[in-house]
Amino acid sequence: MMGSYKFYLTLSFLCLSPQDSGRMRSSLMPLGPPVSRDRIITNFPKWYTPDACLQLKEHFHGQVSAACQRRNTGTVGLKLSKVVVVGDLYVGKTSLIHRFCKNVFDRDYKATIGVDFEIERFEIAGIPYSLQIWDTAGQEKFKCIASAYYRGAQVIITAFDLTDVQTLEHTRQWLEDALRENEAGSCFIFLVGTKKDLLSVAACEQTELEAVHLANEMQAEYWSVSSKTGENVKAFFSRVAALAFEQSVLQDLEKRNGTRPQVGDGDLIRMEGSSLETQENKRPSSLSCC
Repeated sequence: MMGSYKFYLTLSFLCLSPQDSGRMRSSLMPLGPPVSRDRIITNFPKWYTPDACLQLKEHFHGQVSAACQRRNTGTVGLKLSKVVVVGDLYVGKTSLIHRFCKNVFDRDYKATIGVDFEIERFEIAGIPYSLQIWDTAGQEKFKCIASAYYRGAQVIITAFDLTDVQTLEHTRQWLEDALRENEAGSCFIFLVGTKKDLLSVAACEQTELEAVHLANEMQAEYWSVSSKTGENVKAFFSRVAALAFEQSVLQDLEKRNGTRPQVGDGDLIRMEGSSLETQENKRPSSLSCC
């Protein structure tokens, strides 16, 4: 399914008080076709493995659930949450994104030049929500260009090829590059092994042991997927969307109420030190490079 932009009626905000406009923002619905059924998330999506996950909990944060029920999620439904996908050339970043956003798989994808992106709409706990998913080039000569687009990411996905252990080792540098462009502790991190369909069960399990170990070092959540068969792809991005959505709502509540709720309702595994500072308050670094 192609990602699509969202359009909202906002002129009436000019005549409303801040309290009324906040309530109205949360009740706005996107104009255009409804979200497809597989983009509707009502329950908190489960992790891939408990050995390397960001949260073990099974439900949305209590304050998030209450805000959604009251339609009091502020501007969350009006914004795009930025997701960047990084990794070596030919590990399958574009295939992963296209399988999720367009439900297609092409054996003959050409290398991404610079950057590209898709926008995917969801409905989470009754609230409209969108991810802007950036596909970045894996070639060294485009790193300078791509790095400028890492900034402001809420989610960083580091991808590697399960059949090539060297690409797993390279994820350390890719993550370091992406984190350098963002505030410390401000991003959810995922380590994703692609091309699961090319390995036997035993071989996959062996590689996953190494990947889980590295994911824990990175403070990342681990997933194995197959863009060819579609295995785990929708589940993975649903998990990404739910975590990003929950954090966005908590940040909005903190901003409006002056409180600091505990992200994950006490069940957050490795994000305790993450800043709840909103992207609007971040100061972008220089765009110069090379």
